Amino acid sequence: MYVRLIARTVMPAALLASLIAVCPSSLVAQQKPAVAAQPGELTVDRIYGQPSLNGRLTRGITWSPDGKRLTFFEAKGAGKEAKVELWSMNPATGERTLLIPADKLETVLPPAAAKQSQATGPGRHAPSQYQWAPGNDALLFVEAESLAWFDLKTQASRVLVSGKAELSDVKISPDGKYVSFLRDHNIWLVTVADGKERALTTGGVEELRKGELDWVYPEELDIFSAYWWAPDSSAIAYLEMGEGKVSQFPLVDFASFTGEAEMQRYPVAGGKNPVVRVIAAPINGGEPHVMDVGADTGIYIPRVDWLPDSRHLAIQRLNRDQNQLDLLLADATTGKSSTLLSEKDPYWINVHDDLRFFKGSRRFLWSSERSSFRHLYLYDLSGKELAQLTKGDWEVSHVSGVDEANGIVYFTASEKSPTERQLYRVALDGSGFATITKEHGVHTTQLSPDSAFYLDTYSNAMAPPRQDVYRIDGTRTATLNENKVDELAQYRLSPVEFLTVKSHDGVALNAYIIKPPHFDPGKKYPVIVYTYGGPHAQVVLDVWEGPTFLWHEMMAQKGYVIFALDNRGSAGRGHAFETPIYHKLGAQELADQRDGVAWLQQQPWVDPSRIGIHGWSYGGHMTLHAMFEAADLFKVGFAGGPVTDWRYYDSIYTERYMGLPDKNPEGYKECSPVTHAAGLKGKLLIAHGTGDDNVHYSNTLDVINDLIGDGKYVEVIAAPGRGHGVSDPPARKIVWARVMQFFLDNL
Repeated sequence: MYVRLIARTVMPAALLASLIAVCPSSLVAQQKPAVAAQPGELTVDRIYGQPSLNGRLTRGITWSPDGKRLTFFEAKGAGKEAKVELWSMNPATGERTLLIPADKLETVLPPAAAKQSQATGPGRHAPSQYQWAPGNDALLFVEAESLAWFDLKTQASRVLVSGKAELSDVKISPDGKYVSFLRDHNIWLVTVADGKERALTTGGVEELRKGELDWVYPEELDIFSAYWWAPDSSAIAYLEMGEGKVSQFPLVDFASFTGEAEMQRYPVAGGKNPVVRVIAAPINGGEPHVMDVGADTGIYIPRVDWLPDSRHLAIQRLNRDQNQLDLLLADATTGKSSTLLSEKDPYWINVHDDLRFFKGSRRFLWSSERSSFRHLYLYDLSGKELAQLTKGDWEVSHVSGVDEANGIVYFTASEKSPTERQLYRVALDGSGFATITKEHGVHTTQLSPDSAFYLDTYSNAMAPPRQDVYRIDGTRTATLNENKVDELAQYRLSPVEFLTVKSHDGVALNAYIIKPPHFDPGKKYPVIVYTYGGPHAQVVLDVWEGPTFLWHEMMAQKGYVIFALDNRGSAGRGHAFETPIYHKLGAQELADQRDGVAWLQQQPWVDPSRIGIHGWSYGGHMTLHAMFEAADLFKVGFAGGPVTDWRYYDSIYTERYMGLPDKNPEGYKECSPVTHAAGLKGKLLIAHGTGDDNVHYSNTLDVINDLIGDGKYVEVIAAPGRGHGVSDPPARKIVWARVMQFFLDNL
């Protein structure tokens, strides 16, 4: 469950105007005019307007296969007159050269048409617009229905695929001879030399997908492709996803006069899941082979990797209870498999992307949370552990790259602080542990293929992200994009103060606070608590939070203290910090949030009678728990896109933490906010997109119905056709202006 706020197609004016409250009178009639902003104060229009106060990051950044060039898009001019070019940077010197001018780039990459995007499921992973050919001499440009090959030496382009139907998940074979893609639920190949197309798989349909993911796998298992080339380009391994028994959920198009609906395959908790097989198909004829992953069809296949020998596959098999992960070694030519290792956990297993096989296919890198913190281990192919590379009361976030020639692993971790992410290195024997990045905050790195350089996208709580190029020893060689937003200085932003709050049972919980400008400790201030609360997420991070942060700063300017706390269950502090939420989502989180409020109430500058709360997605779910079950503490709440009953939510996420509904019926009942709706005393506002494919709008309708039955009133902003983030600028302005006024009126 994630919120990704990305641009969406603007709805017709009539539909936008119908963003109304479910109440006796219209939203416009209810909403009081806000106090006019003073010079130097933020406004909703400015936060969600243009030019963006987040600045603009450089797009299309890609390393060449040899690591000698970093390429990226650069726009010249503004508005409709803007022209996009493709540039190249030498990472050693920072020298920039024009790779493809705008006029030639337009022939292979015309301006993309505006499209709606849910930003969930497969939409969470934006496709690349271009890819480097393995020989460093050509680029492949990807459009919705076409592929173009651009020769860098001759500056000439030619069309490989054109205009038959929508295609996706495009890949160049490792030897550069083929381009593969998905079309009509099958895997297709086109030969680079002559442009001849052929289908590698046949029989693919919506309910039986060949090499194509469904909605729930990418959303909840973070897997973004369902097929993989062998390193020697001799074969492709793919997932076959049988969706025939998965329930379908209608997403109604309310702009349609005839009630049209898009049917979405959405496996609910306890319902039927896709049946998945792993198949290896030779590309030059021969029978495909089905890999033996066991007789249980209820398992998940969250990861598949080729070994360097191009003969074997490493398949990760996760049981439906998600408490056992097996690493299988399968022979791609026969389908026979054996188990290399198994991970078991009394709660649940978090899958990862840290598996790396070394040349010769005799050793591999693996990560595990068996010590309660994710750390790196080295194994041989017999399943024997050779070394533990990292250890300590901190966690490895992910492996960033491996320099096999020099025996070094590069990884991102929380070793410095759970509120930061830094880049580290360690040798394959566990020696030479060192921090590479230096600045406090969050570093997201892209290593060059030769591990000689890395691109660092860095931000902290007070500064938007910037992009710099470094040598692997941490020496900066060039600034790609400083992304300095001078306008921010005029708003005199209050600092984000990080602190820890002790829970009633003695656990130190990370928190932050933003105080109003000209803060006077002798005054009493109202407080807005910001929460997410659920697994796989943090809100207390030293990272730029964009519009969320700026909205909080705006509310601080209006006299509110902003407070956020990462309760148990949230990410960044190891598996043992997550597991108290097992089978009781919302309970431990709310207990910790209560402790946060207790700390606030002890501060002489807090008005304990004026505390509100807000959050989106799981944060909306937490807001409902707070308003229904802690009504003595929270006077006002805003819930965006909330889960209101876990029986509505998808199988993989829900069962991971709650188990199957028939095995934990009381837990499902107790953990669903609708059960406690009668406890509402304060003022509650809910916003939800009617086209939300992640947390369906039925969640909000359910809680409204229960509140009606209890004689309770709730204000609802229905966002027609919007997805989980309600993310197009016109709708966001409406929603967040209303949320601002709601707190001003009621807190």
